Order: sequence, then structure tokens, then C-alpha cells
Amino acid sequence: MGKRIVEITQTALDDMEGIYDYIADVLLAAENAMGQYNRIADAILTLESNPERCPVFEVEPERSWRMRRMVIDNYLVCYIVDPDKVTVTDVLYGASNVHARLKARHKADPDI
Repeated sequence: MGKRIVEITQTALDDMEGIYDYIADVLLAAENAMGQYNRIADAILTLESNPERCPVFEVEPERSWRMRRMVIDNYLVCYIVDPDKVTVTDVLYGASNVHARLKARHKADPDI
């Protein structure tokens, strides 16, 4: 399979902005915030090739959504692989209750 288009949802972009804001404004580490943002963005771009390298969630409903997770430092990039594209749906802090947050976020749209 060749390269796929990587699509980042507005929710995932908002997540990344929130991560940046928290590190820059709450932790007062603007340089670290930019570094973290760039590491996440760079990792997302690698999904155009071999996005299947990261595992599918093992719990429902994420497993039935075929949602995969890529770990970047303390964060999880959540995404779905389709034949022609990869859709990044969420970028979450790994120590949070990721399953509960994903379930609540996508409750209204189970067909992600």
C-alpha cells in the first residue's frame, strides 16, 4: 500500500492546542510546549506510511471502531485507518481515563 492522506479532525487539532496551552500557560514552559506540539505533529505525519504499525485498542467500543493508538511521550494519538486515508480523531493525555473520554466524545457518532 502506498502513502495515505492523513486527515486531522478539528477535535484532534483542539486537543493539540489544549496541550500546547497547558504546557505554555499553566506549566509556564513555552519552549517545551512548542517542542511537544511539534513532536506530536511530526509523529502524526508519519502515519501516511504503515499506519497499521500501531495497535488497535483492545477494549470496546474502540476496538469495533478499529481505532488505533500511537504513543508520543505522555500522549496518545488516536486514529482510524481506511484504505485511502488515516483520520486522527483525538490526541489525549495518556494518564487520563482515555477509554471514558473517547466513549463520551464519540457517543453521538459511533460510526466515526
